[in-house]
Amino acid sequence: MAWLQTHWIAVALLAVYGALLVRHAIEGRRGTKGRADYYVGGRSMGGVVLGLSFFATYSSTNSFVGFSGQAYTYGAPWLLLAPAVVIFSLSAWIWVAPRLRAFTGAVDSVTLADYVGFRFESRAARVLAAVIVIFASFLYMIAVFKGIGNLLEIFLDIPYRGAIGFVFIVVVLYTAVGGFISVVKTDAVQGIVMSIAAILLFWGTLNSAGGLGAIDAIRAAPATSGLFRWDAAMPFPVLVGIIVAGTLKFIVDPRQLSRFYALADPTAVRRGLVVSTIAFLGVYTLLLPIGLYAHAVIGSGLAESDLVVPTLLGDAGILPALPAAFILVAMLAAAMSSLDSVLLVMASTWERDVISLFRPRADEGRAVAHTRFWVALFAIITAWLALNPPGSIVMLTAFSGGLYAACFFPAVVLGLLWRRGTGAGAVASLITGFTVLLCWRWVPFSEAVHEVFPAMALSLAAYVGFGLARAPLEAAKRLDTPL
Repeated sequence: MAWLQTHWIAVALLAVYGALLVRHAIEGRRGTKGRADYYVGGRSMGGVVLGLSFFATYSSTNSFVGFSGQAYTYGAPWLLLAPAVVIFSLSAWIWVAPRLRAFTGAVDSVTLADYVGFRFESRAARVLAAVIVIFASFLYMIAVFKGIGNLLEIFLDIPYRGAIGFVFIVVVLYTAVGGFISVVKTDAVQGIVMSIAAILLFWGTLNSAGGLGAIDAIRAAPATSGLFRWDAAMPFPVLVGIIVAGTLKFIVDPRQLSRFYALADPTAVRRGLVVSTIAFLGVYTLLLPIGLYAHAVIGSGLAESDLVVPTLLGDAGILPALPAAFILVAMLAAAMSSLDSVLLVMASTWERDVISLFRPRADEGRAVAHTRFWVALFAIITAWLALNPPGSIVMLTAFSGGLYAACFFPAVVLGLLWRRGTGAGAVASLITGFTVLLCWRWVPFSEAVHEVFPAMALSLAAYVGFGLARAPLEAAKRLDTPL
């Protein structure tokens, strides 16, 4: 009872939010008639809802807890993430969205892995792509679970394991029941909630720090003056690599690309571009300085930057009870907006691109039912792994993004923009990118360059080399299909 008296505002807001999830799950189930509906919303959704979903899917607790607090240790250079987010998001909407939607609609592709298989006429490339997607998704989901677990543990006095279990149950239920339609509708609301939360969190931190001018005192203090050097925490090229790995995902991450599959028409593309760009620019401009200003609020004694935002929210002197509770719900929404999308990507990829290749299912209803089972199974595995996470939020996120960038940039970007490209080239680029990213740390002087750069360069070289050796494939003709 004492716990409820302390946290009743947060509980009430969570109850309202939970009712919304139930509604969207029911709407999603009613709107799901087959596999295309469950995986990509029947390819008939509007740009506003998909633009908000595109923003919300990327902006998980990795952003609100990990990215917001990272300047606490990485310093001012970390603020470069904001323009990088906007640039890569725009690139995805301009160069990838219309071409990917047209091609995947023409060949009935519903996952990134089957796009690779159809585009390069290669079952081996399809299966390999599926394995990489599932592996990278596990890493990302662990990071999201860690972020929301830390937040609920500090703010609501819930044991870390209990927080993981609570989020697991809620996400599995509405994702499995409602599929893509439920996920996107929920994401749209979550995007609005997160935008408001970013304003409240920045406002509360800034007020407690003493206003915008507090940055001058932080820069002058001996303990924190080093945060304003280009090499504040690491060599600058390594920092740039972390930023690129975290933002190139817009172009190659299957959970982001799946939004493009669902676009109804060119008008939806334009509207999605505008909505997502405004959201990213506004929210990340507010979030990223929080770690710096936190030095003026909570000092410089925190063991890790992942604890900055939970610590700020747990201090009643920084934010009143109602705004703090609202931000907590927004953080939970941020976690769920990524977990649901990644779970759906993992489950659909496993069912569509691994199981169904060897045991085809003619009945789409059975395929959807099996996909719901995979949603639950993958969530169980990831939640268990998150009980003892192997790294920080930003490191797990960056490595997951690095895998997508190194492995899929040639197949996705060049695959859409360049007619050449072969199955052997796609396989070679996937293997090369994966291998170099994993093994780069053992190369002499590797600490001076982030592994994503050599991995992408060699992956591209492998893809282009095979592509130049053969004429374009028959599937390349589909690249001219209008949206």
